[in-house]
Amino acid sequence: MIERRPFAALGGADHGWLRTRHHFSFAEYHDPARVGWGRLRVWNDDEIAAGAGFPPHPHADMEIITYVMDGAITHQDSLGNKGRTAEGDVQVMSAGAGIRHAEYNLERQTTRLFQIWIEPTARGGAPSWGTRPFPKADRSGRLVTLASGFAEDRDALPIRTDARVLGATLRCGERLTVPLDPARHAYLVPAAGAVELGDAIVLAARDGAAITGENRLDIVARADAEIVLVDAA
Repeated sequence: MIERRPFAALGGADHGWLRTRHHFSFAEYHDPARVGWGRLRVWNDDEIAAGAGFPPHPHADMEIITYVMDGAITHQDSLGNKGRTAEGDVQVMSAGAGIRHAEYNLERQTTRLFQIWIEPTARGGAPSWGTRPFPKADRSGRLVTLASGFAEDRDALPIRTDARVLGATLRCGERLTVPLDPARHAYLVPAAGAVELGDAIVLAARDGAAITGENRLDIVARADAEIVLVDAA
């Protein structure tokens, strides 16, 4: 099963400094049919105005992955961590037993990012944060694991859940075949461009696709594309 979820049909809000769309129920947007997808609980598509951001607030028992599409986001937290994550790069925060953090756009341009939340395999534990670059050229024509809960993915940012977050850049006409476990839940969003999945399911930039019950996913770029894929239990 592959279900297309058009960007224009997503829930969301416009707060002035923040324009956001929600692939799943979040904040004041609630759709009982889209509360989550396996352990994947949140996929927000955020546009944060220059000089604005999220002031300090708490989290617990959630793996929070931020994929920056344009601009940059600057993080600070109650552990004393501070860092800037720029376009194409990724940060991960394991909230564990509890952490407070703030995320600000200190750039002169709007920052666009995906905010992805995945439930951890176990509750509690010490919180942590990390960021690292993932050059788009290194992802050309292939999926690269950006964040992972599997020990064998040594080059990925660690998360505490049975899941992977992957990214790829594709030139128009390029193809990828991704093996899947039919019992798991995959979710794919093009950050840019357009792709075709399986039998003529076309996703434009920022559309989503919820995938389960499939043992493979065939992806064809219909324009130069940048994709993000979550594979979760």
